[in-house]
Amino acid sequence: MKTSATLLMAMSALVAAEPMSVLRQKKLDLWSAQSEAGVFDINRYAAQAATSCVNGKAGEYQCKNVDLVSFLRHQDMGSSTRRGNDVWGWTHAASGREFGAVGQTDGTAFVEIKADGSLVYLGRLPTQTTSSSWRDMKVIGNHVYIGAESSNHGLQVFDLTKLLTITTPRTFSITSDLKARFTGFGNSHNIVAHEEKNMIYAVGTGTAAGCRGGLFMVNVTNPAAPTSAGCMSAGGYVHDAQCVVYKGPDTRYTNKEICFNFNEDTLDIVDVTNKRSPVTLSSTGYTGSSYTHQGWLADAGMRYLLLDDELDEQNRKGPAANQKTTTYIVDISSLTAPKFTGTYQSPATAIDHNQYVHNGLSYQANYGSGLRIVDVRSVTTDPTGKSFKEVGFFDCYPEDDSVGGRAEFTGTWSVYPYFKSGHILLNSIERGIFVLKYTGA
Repeated sequence: MKTSATLLMAMSALVAAEPMSVLRQKKLDLWSAQSEAGVFDINRYAAQAATSCVNGKAGEYQCKNVDLVSFLRHQDMGSSTRRGNDVWGWTHAASGREFGAVGQTDGTAFVEIKADGSLVYLGRLPTQTTSSSWRDMKVIGNHVYIGAESSNHGLQVFDLTKLLTITTPRTFSITSDLKARFTGFGNSHNIVAHEEKNMIYAVGTGTAAGCRGGLFMVNVTNPAAPTSAGCMSAGGYVHDAQCVVYKGPDTRYTNKEICFNFNEDTLDIVDVTNKRSPVTLSSTGYTGSSYTHQGWLADAGMRYLLLDDELDEQNRKGPAANQKTTTYIVDISSLTAPKFTGTYQSPATAIDHNQYVHNGLSYQANYGSGLRIVDVRSVTTDPTGKSFKEVGFFDCYPEDDSVGGRAEFTGTWSVYPYFKSGHILLNSIERGIFVLKYTGA
């Protein structure tokens, strides 16, 4: 949470947000109850064949304009815990082959997505220390950078070109198969990548890292020898972030390295050009803030940003009092004075988790309502959100369909929508990894 000084910068936050410790316990309690009920048992879920979305269903899954192309269960990818979390993708530049790094509580599984969308399991990299419900990975170049909430885990650096010649699935060594292991921090909640600058920002690191959970900066220009570059601790705990070379309308910061930090109860915008002396440009709260979780730039011009709050639906706060998944829209044309301009509400009842914008569409991983694809191109002409439109969805958690959805931490964790082929990776907590294809215009 914020220091008193930072709180004074965020007086527009009218509802006190929860700290990460409360959010973490809510999830752990639920997942423990699920485990007791057999939700993660072996063979709990059947294998799934490719199924087109017809008349609102793809097999047991509700859908619209999204086909199920292929699926692998967590147990099919070598996980003994059979529980998923984050996901990211990698395209081999020379061949165009597409791969996925699939987060699980006990490690990271690697898959290849073939041209027809079928999945091939290649192997896995176990957790560096202990299992954790939170594992996060991002890709820069040919390397994936993996962190976890596990004590003393550090940052695993794995060379993805090792996957190119795999013919039989293998378990990689956490020593000899790593390109490097960075131990400047132990546990982390999220890994943020700034590809243009070869920078990894670990966020939500533990107290031993000395960064108060803020941006822990790691230079990975040489993946074999990552180095500490600096720390942004002034805003306190950062849950997630997006970092860019700024090309937006606020010309004071053109070509500066800017991070948009989602800091539990505020959106913090920081200039990290000088890694040893980062500067907070603004810290802005909003009505309904319960746990400021994640977000993404909405347009190529960097004028608007989308933000999701992970507890407002469950806590029935602010615009999300009806428990419909709520996305907040922020005008960031002034980096020092952002303005919340409106909201978009999904027709589904669910909690939002991660969203990424690609070609004018926001691909939202919304827990119990699955993947929701929202056309946000109208944001530049109507920043109220009233013109946003859901154009497709795939609900990978049918257990709550009969009651119209629930605001619970079940179902989808994250999505990767950036493959040139148009294949979309969706990782679920309970089931496994889905390859989906949007069939809308």
